[in-house]
Amino acid sequence: MNADVIVVGAGLAGLVATAELVEAGRSVVLVDQEGEQGIGGQAFWSFGGLFFVDSPQQRRMGIKDSVDLALQDWAGSAQFDRTEDHWPRRWAEAYVHFAAGEKQSWLRHRGHRVFPVVGWAERGGGLAGGHGNSVPRFHITWGTGPGLVEPFERIVRGGVERGLVTFAFRHQVDELVVADGAVTGVRGTVLEPTDAERAAPTSRTAVGEFELTAQAVIVTTGGIGGNHDLVRASWPDRLGTPPAHMISGVPQHVDGRMLAIAEKAGASHINRDRMWHYVEGIKNWDPIWPLHGIRILPGPSSLWLDGSGRRLPVPGLPGFDTLGTLKLLRQSGHDHSWFVLTQAIIEKEFALSGQEQNPDLTGRSVRTLLKERLSKGATTPVEAFKTHGEDFVVADTIEELVAGMNVLTPDAPVDAAEVRRQVEERDRELDNDFTKDLQIAALRQARSYRGDKLIRVATPHKILDPAKGPLIAVRLHVLTRKSLGGLETDLQSRVLGHDGEPVEGLYAAGEVAGFGGGGVHGYNSLEGTFLGGCLFSGRAAGRAAATQVG
Repeated sequence: MNADVIVVGAGLAGLVATAELVEAGRSVVLVDQEGEQGIGGQAFWSFGGLFFVDSPQQRRMGIKDSVDLALQDWAGSAQFDRTEDHWPRRWAEAYVHFAAGEKQSWLRHRGHRVFPVVGWAERGGGLAGGHGNSVPRFHITWGTGPGLVEPFERIVRGGVERGLVTFAFRHQVDELVVADGAVTGVRGTVLEPTDAERAAPTSRTAVGEFELTAQAVIVTTGGIGGNHDLVRASWPDRLGTPPAHMISGVPQHVDGRMLAIAEKAGASHINRDRMWHYVEGIKNWDPIWPLHGIRILPGPSSLWLDGSGRRLPVPGLPGFDTLGTLKLLRQSGHDHSWFVLTQAIIEKEFALSGQEQNPDLTGRSVRTLLKERLSKGATTPVEAFKTHGEDFVVADTIEELVAGMNVLTPDAPVDAAEVRRQVEERDRELDNDFTKDLQIAALRQARSYRGDKLIRVATPHKILDPAKGPLIAVRLHVLTRKSLGGLETDLQSRVLGHDGEPVEGLYAAGEVAGFGGGGVHGYNSLEGTFLGGCLFSGRAAGRAAATQVG
């Protein structure tokens, strides 16, 4: 036997599970098809946002949160309605209590810190019992994704020094070994070494084979976002037809192959039609992986037009309802849409997802943060996209702006007179404190929260006010990101078979397990819950495996 436990996947969930096993004194082989430079997986690239409930940061910002309110929001967003939602529902309840309980102290004990201003992501905007966060809950890691990965990587590397952890990078698992109904190991292909940049495509040239045995195997290999064919094959009718053109928010190797491998070993894969893709994607002007896209984290002020130039109705407001907006856009007949805004809006409201797009937060520099976030002008990465990004158009008049938009999408021209009419209608609503325009009402309400007023929401102004210009249009793409379904697991992260009983020796955590239970989010995410789901399910898997082997 090579180890007590084999962990397949060196992303955040895999590192957390391995760290728990190290702290319990168990031996681990950590297997990953990519090189060691990719340790931390997608979490390394992330903004590091985490969902907490009734946190000290919330209370200092005047936010009144509670377990009951968070459970209400989760249930309204998840809309659990299937027989197989039994375990996802139980995971959701457990996770909300974790987010309101020991989550922050558990992380803080390991050296994790958060930025003091709490963000308000996925605001919903419908009914109290519907989708969305009723209050701000998005806590940004001080250090972004690397700052979240570091505490667990440190423990794992300490395990290597102690002889408890063996790294097996460039080992591609092709099969789970099953004996007498129990998973006893993994079998696969040794790939040639790589010095490719982190997350860049790597060779699949085989240089050997391997087989490892253990008392338990934990699968933590992520979702399907890098495999657009599989995304389209799983695309649900409720979201319309899948786009012919998408960009990728994850590297190419996030291809879902371990889901099929686990199924072949007897695992139950549920809710595969539930997924989470962003509608504010822009092409990365300095890409690392194929079709590399970045998500705009928008404030509420930009005017959102579909590919035909028609303004989106509610819930199509920036930052309010991701999948509701995706459904609206899939009805438009176009794979792209547009933000129309001003320089004043981009300076205050545009943030870009990803650690490399937020060097102030990633570098943990208060001086740089004050310069980037509170001084005049957009952040340096946003200005770089405005200058170099192919999706950005800058002009002084509506007519010049639309002409530039039509250069980018000649097969879907937008009418300048129609765009001007909609902008002027919106602008007239700002002449009074009263309005029937729900977007105007929403941005005014957002500024009642001092976190938004300080760094997130521009002072309401007319888009055609020349003092706030120039005008900006941004072409938006569907950005693939997360699988919301996955391997069905109980609260110990044990993978269940089609009979509902645990597959002996097999555990799963992170996105491959739908972040817990095979779909803890149901149909919608409240944001900050993907990384948190990796933490919670990885911890559960590591602790359960540590207890059940020996």
